[in-house]
Amino acid sequence: MTTLFNNQTVIAEPVLAVIAHMPTASLPVLMDNDFSQRLSDADFMRIAALLAQKSYDEGGCPIGAVIVDNETRRIVGKGHNTLVQENHPYNHGETAAIRDAGRIDFRRTTLFTSLSPCEICATLLHMRGFARVVVGDITNASGTEPQLRARGVRVDILEDKRAIELYARFRTENPALDREDWMGVGAVGKAAEPEQP
Repeated sequence: MTTLFNNQTVIAEPVLAVIAHMPTASLPVLMDNDFSQRLSDADFMRIAALLAQKSYDEGGCPIGAVIVDNETRRIVGKGHNTLVQENHPYNHGETAAIRDAGRIDFRRTTLFTSLSPCEICATLLHMRGFARVVVGDITNASGTEPQLRARGVRVDILEDKRAIELYARFRTENPALDREDWMGVGAVGKAAEPEQP
């Protein structure tokens, strides 16, 4: 089968953007094994950041995630936060990518996330047995990395400047939605209430 992306393809931002926006099930038609093997951790993180941008462009929280098979380097799942778009409180980037990957052995995979996982996502990553998690932004959020490491998950930090800048802009523009994504709708109302003397 002839694919569009192969060992001759220059890995650049437009190519990564196509990968981010193409359904995961269609990726084998788009890129061959040689191309997948050439993708670096930074490339996968950039795809996660492009997925975060997709969520932001849709009016949602800018967090994206990509799951990669450790041996083949093929993308087996990807997703972005759809709290707003799907009106669902736990459709975070990580959970969307896990749902996209389906029922696979996550012990053989790495999850690249554009932002430090929340406690629920960190627990899910451990429960599903991920071998490795790579985090693209610990500037705007962090805290679950030690929890994951304590549970035997390898955690690497590979900060992506674009992901950091995008999340900082989002947090400034929409602090209530940022708070809701982390702590629920009740936390938004509580933040707006005046403090009692």
